[in-house]
Amino acid sequence: MIVFVTGATGFLGGVLARQLASAGHRVRALVRTPAKAEGLAAQGVELHAGDVTEKDTMRRPMSGADAVFHVAGWYKIGVRDKRDAFPVNVDGTRNVLELMHELGITKGVYTSTLAVNSNTHGRAVDETYRFAGTHVSVYDQSKAEAHREAEGWIARGLPLVIVQPGLIYGPGDTSGVRTMFIEYLKRKMPLVPAKTAFAWGHVDDIARGHVLALEKGQPGRNYFVCGPVHTLEDALKMSAEITGIPAPRLRAGPGVLRTAAAAMTVIDKLVAVPPAYTAEGLRVIAGVTYIGTNARARQELGWTVRPLREGLTDLLRHEMRLLGMTPRF
Repeated sequence: MIVFVTGATGFLGGVLARQLASAGHRVRALVRTPAKAEGLAAQGVELHAGDVTEKDTMRRPMSGADAVFHVAGWYKIGVRDKRDAFPVNVDGTRNVLELMHELGITKGVYTSTLAVNSNTHGRAVDETYRFAGTHVSVYDQSKAEAHREAEGWIARGLPLVIVQPGLIYGPGDTSGVRTMFIEYLKRKMPLVPAKTAFAWGHVDDIARGHVLALEKGQPGRNYFVCGPVHTLEDALKMSAEITGIPAPRLRAGPGVLRTAAAAMTVIDKLVAVPPAYTAEGLRVIAGVTYIGTNARARQELGWTVRPLREGLTDLLRHEMRLLGMTPRF
């Protein structure tokens, strides 16, 4: 099968492209700078220069494809420059799906996120849930609009499956989640946000969920390919049990973090601060829960996901080695 993939130089997209190539598919990856993607090329992935915000750059590599995976996205939290959020997430999605329709491609998977549901206030929602309210971050907002764009194309008859991961972690991550674990390993993490929860999915499992969505997913249907629900406190407690490195003792409750976020709305406009300490960065950890249930994916796709402790062991071993530390587990 010839498969066209966007976002192949990213965390999830790279793992997905490698899984597809290993399974014997011919993978065409859209990359902005082919010279920086030599690792993918070495594994048999075809590199095609282009950008999701420039529709015509995708026409040739997408032509003749049997399937499309649109994984590319802007997913930064707390950064000052948010100009790329809507062009990449919304306009880019529209470009990919419009071209898929024009070329008559009969299989497609779009990577959405549980973040379109924003804060579920402790409720593990399912695919029927519809969020109404103000989103916590620009990322949430832009992906929610992109999700509606995808649903609009489905309503027009596009044979698309939507997958919605929760928090994705594992070796190779470049997000603030990785920053948090590095700070923990270096014993520089000042405190743990209390009651903030995510549905944790190891990147290898999330990528495999995408493949299953293509193979077994019902066009027009969305699937939560999200892992088990745990708080940040749970994750750091497990990390301490795995590594022997103690987690921070200080806890910050939602009220404290919301107050700090309100104060930072003024401060971070005047002074550059790390993304995690901006108003937005603090809001997303102030007792917020980005959680859902993966029952549909398990039942209809046959998808499974590893327990968090197993995945964290893999992640922490990887990061410790990069830091020059010797894992003893």
